[in-house]
Amino acid sequence: MKKMNVRDKTQQIVYKIINPIVWGMVKIGITPNFVTGTGLFLNIIACYVLIYGAIHAERGDFSSVGWAGAIVLFAGLFDMLDGQVARIGKSSSRYGALFDSVMDRYSELTVLFGICYYLILQAYFFSSLFGFIALIGSMMVSYVRARAEGLGIECKGGFMQRPERVVIISLASIGCGIFNQLLVLVIPLALVALFSNITAIGRLNRCRKMLIKEDANK
Repeated sequence: MKKMNVRDKTQQIVYKIINPIVWGMVKIGITPNFVTGTGLFLNIIACYVLIYGAIHAERGDFSSVGWAGAIVLFAGLFDMLDGQVARIGKSSSRYGALFDSVMDRYSELTVLFGICYYLILQAYFFSSLFGFIALIGSMMVSYVRARAEGLGIECKGGFMQRPERVVIISLASIGCGIFNQLLVLVIPLALVALFSNITAIGRLNRCRKMLIKEDANK
């Protein structure tokens, strides 16, 4: 039996908490794609809150960042709900899996765009670079996996996967709004920027070894 890591154990605990909600959603006919679309809609709202704060808030007032973080954290719940709705409702499909992956990318990049926009417009240009690098890393983590699976290689793992990124960025944003300190956001954002790119490079390196080994055995 495969030993579960901390991430898997946490996921199982969350599933036990949300499963009663999932059963209710299945019973009234809510589809996994609807849940996924709702998550994207909430992340778009979070982006709007950041843009609104960038334009209208005074410099040093990070309340809009905090509200956006709370919305992103709530939207993250839908990332878990859609998969469970598909499993429990026996409505899994290949298109559903594709739709979920694409909407996840849109959701994450929309939020990171909102953070970058906020920081640039509020004249925190240097801090915005961490947001942009985090955006690149987030995209590349997913791209390496997708490209590897297209070549027939399973490519998962790494420290900074999507759930970790969502939790860190949302909690950092909430903390920034509560304590009204930019560093509460920027330091975790820099960690996401660093470790998401390390995760992408690590996945690429593992794929390189597997492909070299496969080519040598041909």
